[in-house]
Amino acid sequence: MNINQQTIVGELVAEDYRTASVFKSHGIDFCCNGNRSIQDACEKKHLDPEAVIKELQQVAAAQGDKNVDYQSWPPDLLADYIEKKHHRYVAKRIGDITPFLNKVAKVHGDHHPELLQVEYLFAASASELTEHMKKEEMILFPYVRTVLSGDPGSAPFGTIQNPIGVMMNEHDNEGERFRKIAALTNNYTPPADACNTYRVTLAMLKEFEEDLHLHIHLENNILFPKAIELEAAYAHHA
Repeated sequence: MNINQQTIVGELVAEDYRTASVFKSHGIDFCCNGNRSIQDACEKKHLDPEAVIKELQQVAAAQGDKNVDYQSWPPDLLADYIEKKHHRYVAKRIGDITPFLNKVAKVHGDHHPELLQVEYLFAASASELTEHMKKEEMILFPYVRTVLSGDPGSAPFGTIQNPIGVMMNEHDNEGERFRKIAALTNNYTPPADACNTYRVTLAMLKEFEEDLHLHIHLENNILFPKAIELEAAYAHHA
C-alpha cells in the first residue's frame, strides 16, 4: 500500500496490523477514530505527518510472521476468530482483574483515590462488554454466517447497518472509558509505593486495553465493512 498523508488510518491498520504500534506510540486512536487521514490525525496531535509516515513505511516494509492478513479472511472465519480469541479473552480477564482491582482499591485507595475511579470504570466496562459480546454472538455474528450461506431470510433488525451502528457506538464508549483509565493510571505506570498485586493489576489492565484495541479494530475496520458488502451483494442478487 502506498502510504501518504491522505491514507486513512483505519484502512492502513486493516491492511497491515503492524502499523498499529506506530499509531499507538504517538497516541493516535486507530480503532474508534480510525476513519480519518494520517494528515488529520497528526495535525490533532501536533505531529509531523512525514515523520510518522516514514515510521509506518519502515514497519510496513519489515517482513515477519506476526503480520496476519486478517483482511483476506472470509467474514465467518473472522467472526469465529473474534468470538473464540477476543471474546473468551475478555470474559476470562474480567474474572482475573476484578478481584485484584477490588483488593488494590481497598488497600491503596486512601493514598491513591484514582484507584476507586478505575475500579468503577472497569466494573462498568466489564458489565457493558459482557452484554455487548452476547448481542454479537446471538444476533450479529449468526446473521453474518446466514448471509454468507446465501439465504439469510428476513432480518429482525432491518438492514445489518442498524446493529452495526449500535455496536460501533458501544465500541466508542469502551474506547473512551479506557482512555480515562489510562489517564488515571499515568498510562498504567505503578507508583513508587505499589505492591506486587498493584503492579500486576496495572499490567493486566494495560494488556486488556491493547487486546480491546485489536478486537475493536477487527470488527470496525474489517468484519463490519465486509458484512455490509455481503448483505448489499445478496440484496442485489435476490
